[in-house]
Amino acid sequence: MWYVYILECQGGTLYTGVTTDVERRLKDHQAKKARYTSYNPPKQMLYQERFDSKSGACKREAEIKRFTRKKKLELIARSS
Repeated sequence: MWYVYILECQGGTLYTGVTTDVERRLKDHQAKKARYTSYNPPKQMLYQERFDSKSGACKREAEIKRFTRKKKLELIARSS
């Protein structure tokens, strides 16, 4: 399984990524093992979406990264 996820970071920024293990990836972000979140530490996981293939997850990640902040927040709100 592959996952697309959105993190809320310090300062209110939103980070979108893709992984096979959401818990491990969040720990990597918290341990500052990822470039963006080493400077903007994550506060919480806001969104996850599961995919059967890496290709599907990467396509969705690219789509979400093109969203405005408002549209990302709407996506998060609909998933709650």
